[in-house]
Amino acid sequence: MSQRLIIFTRYPHAGSTKTRLIPALGATGAADLQRQMTEHTLAQARALRQHQGVDLEVRYTGADGETLARWLGSDVDYQPQGDGDLGDRMAAGFAAAFAAGYQAVVTIGIDCPDLDTPILTQAFAALSAQDLVLGPAIDGGYYLIGLRQAIPALFQNMAWGTDQVLADTLGRASQAQMSVTQLPLLHDIDRPEDLVIWDRFPRMQIPTLSVIIPTLNEAPHLERTLEPLHQAGVEILVVDGGSRDGTPDLARRLGAKVLETTPGRAQQMNLGASHAQGSLLLFLHGDTRLPSDFVQQVQVTLAQPKVVAGAFRLHIAGAGWCLRWVEWGTQVRSHYCQLPYGDQGLFLWRSTFEAVGQFADLPIMEDFELVQRLQSQGRIALAPAVVQTSDRRWRTLGVLRTTVINQAMILGYGLGIDPHRLARFYRGRSAS
Repeated sequence: MSQRLIIFTRYPHAGSTKTRLIPALGATGAADLQRQMTEHTLAQARALRQHQGVDLEVRYTGADGETLARWLGSDVDYQPQGDGDLGDRMAAGFAAAFAAGYQAVVTIGIDCPDLDTPILTQAFAALSAQDLVLGPAIDGGYYLIGLRQAIPALFQNMAWGTDQVLADTLGRASQAQMSVTQLPLLHDIDRPEDLVIWDRFPRMQIPTLSVIIPTLNEAPHLERTLEPLHQAGVEILVVDGGSRDGTPDLARRLGAKVLETTPGRAQQMNLGASHAQGSLLLFLHGDTRLPSDFVQQVQVTLAQPKVVAGAFRLHIAGAGWCLRWVEWGTQVRSHYCQLPYGDQGLFLWRSTFEAVGQFADLPIMEDFELVQRLQSQGRIALAPAVVQTSDRRWRTLGVLRTTVINQAMILGYGLGIDPHRLARFYRGRSAS
């Protein structure tokens, strides 16, 4: 019997996914939970395919099919959910599958972590003899529905999201004289009180994003830098290296967690990473502003095959064709040489950061050195969005002089010149 399993999910945008869980997890945490549950559900489905030969389809919303394939893999079919309420979209999924020749079709969501491969196997086995199979949920709905033919009446004018969905569905099935099998009663995760269910899944930790900002006298820029971070609900760690302009107090007033240490960007960022709670780390300069959708950009970029780290495209605040040439050169270097610099917002998984040994204890070139080590682990990808950084260096020294100094640092480091000597040269040139 030709069989298809349809998985309904939403792309995990922070702020628009699992909104009822945002009070407990924050916008990013709720989106990360959506991502984890989708990946867990698809893992169960792939195991079913391996043993039973069931075809898999993901019906999605919140992104395009290419994005979904980069996230979840290209070995399943992707179809948009379409318009209408949940019933309209499920009915459309069943109709398309039966029109394609499938004889047994099961549709599930991703909210039920106890829905495993054996239960899915049981659902398809039941359809060999029954017209309808339902997986009842504790909240009065259902986590699974399976059919042998399209029955639009099961989905029309249903009070979705209420505790009457299962009962109403069974009533309609009875009126249509359909034979029914019910699967084990399981919990969905929809509300904060449901999160205790995750205690049974210790391997599935909810990853969050921590943004680590090393600062030294960044008060004029910090509020603008922190604004999109607050809107995204991520963890913010400002690691100050001895500012005299009130940067630590300003960061605290703006809601960031502040750590204070001696100056040195490498040790500041390593200290921030050691205190971060997130499974994803993003290192950001104090004068650089991220795009509003940076969480999505990080997730999509790191979901690409063989990617171990990423950074953003660079936009330098200020007018003039010289700055545009610098931006173009940065993009070429980052894309073709996979050598983004720290002012582009470097991001990676915490596990990767720890595996490569964190930032080396260098007075300069710490970002360049880390990226070189990361290249041996995989690909460094460039996100399509841009970060906007201050033009103060180029404005103070001039574009040509700043570019020459930067290239001299790279050349000197490549030739093996002592980084402490390079740092003295750089700071002396930058101050003169």
